[in-house]
Amino acid sequence: MDALTAFGLFAVTFMLVCYVLEDRAPFWTFLFAIGCLMGSAYGFLQGAWPFGAVELIWFVVALRRWVQLRAKAGRVVEPAA
Repeated sequence: MDALTAFGLFAVTFMLVCYVLEDRAPFWTFLFAIGCLMGSAYGFLQGAWPFGAVELIWFVVALRRWVQLRAKAGRVVEPAA
């Protein structure tokens, strides 16, 4: 296994783990976005530009979802005493 293949395997495995843990905290959604960015880099480096492009789109989607989750978490209203 060469370094590029190992990187691709790590990126996809990292994405899967983060996806499974996304419901636990917004942090995991952010890490999923980073995993998508790594997957995109792998796709472009390997020469599979359609894979790289789609993963880049997933990075943007996941990053927007993370921003929305953080904003939603910041809107939590404490009950009046």
